[in-house]
Amino acid sequence: MTSGVVSERTAIGDPVSNAPVVAYEKLEEVFEDIRAHPLFDHELHGCLNCGICTATCPSAHYYDYSPREIVQLLWTENLEGVYDAMHEKIWSCAQCYTCAARCPFENSPGGLVMIMREVAIKHGMQSAKDVLRPFSRVLLKVISTGNQLAPNMITREAFPDWGPNVAKVDAPLNILRKAIPVPTMHTMDTAWEVNLKTSVELYTIWEETGVLDQLETIDENLFDVVSDVMDEKRDEYNEWLEEQQE
Repeated sequence: MTSGVVSERTAIGDPVSNAPVVAYEKLEEVFEDIRAHPLFDHELHGCLNCGICTATCPSAHYYDYSPREIVQLLWTENLEGVYDAMHEKIWSCAQCYTCAARCPFENSPGGLVMIMREVAIKHGMQSAKDVLRPFSRVLLKVISTGNQLAPNMITREAFPDWGPNVAKVDAPLNILRKAIPVPTMHTMDTAWEVNLKTSVELYTIWEETGVLDQLETIDENLFDVVSDVMDEKRDEYNEWLEEQQE
């Protein structure tokens, strides 16, 4: 186990870097947050170093990633190695859990990666910010509408490679949607209409479980926008409640 300070490298295994050093206490803090996770002992039981997990891992065939390496780093408490892996390698995992299904020790490298990702977000690591940034638009749409997709997103211009099938896009979707038996799907702006009370309840869950705190750590600007949307929805709900009481 390495002591003192270690370099925070932008490329795994690269001994040359201008990045500032990271205090050993910081490495310990990150590792302790991983080990303190409620699922940690459930996901890690030991390691035979047999390599079955890596041999069956789809990501290992295409990226510089090995489930066995993740398990070994955690099992041997290699603080520097764990910290380095959290800056690149853990984001290559596809979360398919093939590793967990094959491991003779019943380890779950995929589950361990999920824990490491949560801790990376908690500590505001740049790798987490870079990976999650492209999803900010999706997150905002989910929070503001309760949906990721909407029928009016399907246009000929958006799918030029559909060829002859583009005729299906020209179908009168606004009429077809109204023919769906479920009333909440009679809309074009979202996949379905989300009840205002449901939205407010979801906001409360995200607040109480710390999701919004994590969002503020990763993207403060998006957090501010999301907070404004949530406040507006709550105001609308409170106004509706007052109307019902009159």
